[in-house]
Amino acid sequence: MTQVVIWLIAFVAIFLLTFKRWDSVSPSLDRALPELLKSRGDNRTLWGLSLAVLGATVLVRPVDILLTVILAALIGLIGWKIAGWAMNKVDLH
Repeated sequence: MTQVVIWLIAFVAIFLLTFKRWDSVSPSLDRALPELLKSRGDNRTLWGLSLAVLGATVLVRPVDILLTVILAALIGLIGWKIAGWAMNKVDLH
Protein backbone atom coordinates (compact mmCIF):
# COMPACT_ATOMS: atom_id res chain seq x y z
CA MET A 1 0.00 0.00 0.00
CA THR A 2 2.87 2.36 0.75
CA GLN A 3 4.36 1.82 -2.70
CA VAL A 4 1.04 2.72 -4.32
CA VAL A 5 0.76 5.94 -2.32
CA ILE A 6 4.36 6.91 -3.13
CA TRP A 7 3.78 6.08 -6.81
CA LEU A 8 0.61 8.19 -6.94
CA ILE A 9 2.30 11.16 -5.25
CA ALA A 10 5.26 10.93 -7.63
CA PHE A 11 2.94 10.55 -10.62
CA VAL A 12 0.91 13.64 -9.74
CA ALA A 13 4.02 15.70 -8.95
CA ILE A 14 5.80 14.76 -12.20
CA PHE A 15 2.65 15.26 -14.27
CA LEU A 16 1.94 18.69 -12.80
CA LEU A 17 5.54 19.83 -13.22
CA THR A 18 5.66 18.56 -16.81
CA PHE A 19 2.31 20.10 -17.67
CA LYS A 20 3.16 23.42 -16.00
CA ARG A 21 6.63 23.75 -17.54
CA TRP A 22 5.79 22.31 -20.96
CA ASP A 23 7.43 25.23 -22.78
CA SER A 24 10.83 24.17 -21.42
CA VAL A 25 10.18 20.40 -21.52
CA SER A 26 9.01 20.23 -25.14
CA PRO A 27 12.27 21.43 -26.78
CA SER A 28 14.30 19.02 -24.62
CA LEU A 29 11.98 16.18 -25.57
CA ASP A 30 12.24 17.09 -29.27
CA ARG A 31 16.05 16.98 -29.11
CA ALA A 32 16.02 13.52 -27.52
CA LEU A 33 13.44 11.86 -29.78
CA PRO A 34 13.61 10.75 -33.42
CA GLU A 35 11.71 12.79 -36.03
CA LEU A 36 8.64 10.56 -36.01
CA LEU A 37 8.05 10.97 -32.26
CA LYS A 38 8.77 14.70 -31.89
CA SER A 39 6.06 16.61 -30.07
CA ARG A 40 6.69 20.06 -31.61
CA GLY A 41 4.83 21.63 -28.71
CA ASP A 42 1.65 19.56 -29.16
CA ASN A 43 0.32 16.65 -27.11
CA ARG A 44 1.11 18.21 -23.75
CA THR A 45 -1.27 15.86 -21.95
CA LEU A 46 -0.10 12.68 -23.67
CA TRP A 47 3.60 13.34 -23.09
CA GLY A 48 2.94 14.57 -19.56
CA LEU A 49 1.13 11.34 -18.70
CA SER A 50 3.82 9.22 -20.35
CA LEU A 51 6.66 10.97 -18.56
CA ALA A 52 4.77 10.85 -15.26
CA VAL A 53 4.18 7.08 -15.52
CA LEU A 54 7.81 6.42 -16.42
CA GLY A 55 9.17 8.77 -13.79
CA ALA A 56 6.98 7.46 -10.99
CA THR A 57 7.80 3.86 -11.90
CA VAL A 58 11.53 4.62 -11.96
CA LEU A 59 11.27 6.23 -8.52
CA VAL A 60 9.30 3.36 -6.96
CA ARG A 61 10.73 0.31 -8.79
CA PRO A 62 14.18 1.27 -10.19
CA VAL A 63 15.53 -2.29 -10.29
CA ASP A 64 12.60 -3.50 -12.38
CA ILE A 65 13.14 -0.68 -14.87
CA LEU A 66 16.88 -1.34 -15.00
CA LEU A 67 16.36 -5.05 -15.68
CA THR A 68 13.76 -4.26 -18.35
CA VAL A 69 16.16 -1.87 -20.10
CA ILE A 70 18.99 -4.43 -19.95
CA LEU A 71 16.72 -7.15 -21.33
CA ALA A 72 15.47 -4.90 -24.15
CA ALA A 73 19.06 -3.95 -25.03
CA LEU A 74 20.13 -7.61 -25.12
CA ILE A 75 17.20 -8.56 -27.33
CA GLY A 76 17.97 -5.64 -29.65
CA LEU A 77 21.66 -6.56 -29.82
CA ILE A 78 20.90 -10.22 -30.57
CA GLY A 79 18.39 -9.17 -33.24
CA TRP A 80 20.94 -6.81 -34.77
CA LYS A 81 23.60 -9.54 -34.87
CA ILE A 82 21.21 -12.11 -36.37
CA ALA A 83 20.08 -9.63 -39.02
CA GLY A 84 23.71 -8.88 -39.90
CA TRP A 85 24.52 -12.60 -40.08
CA ALA A 86 21.46 -13.23 -42.28
CA MET A 87 22.39 -10.38 -44.64
CA ASN A 88 25.88 -11.84 -45.03
CA LYS A 89 24.38 -15.23 -45.94
CA VAL A 90 22.01 -13.81 -48.56
CA ASP A 91 23.45 -13.70 -52.06
CA LEU A 92 22.09 -10.52 -53.64
CA HIS A 93 23.83 -11.03 -57.03
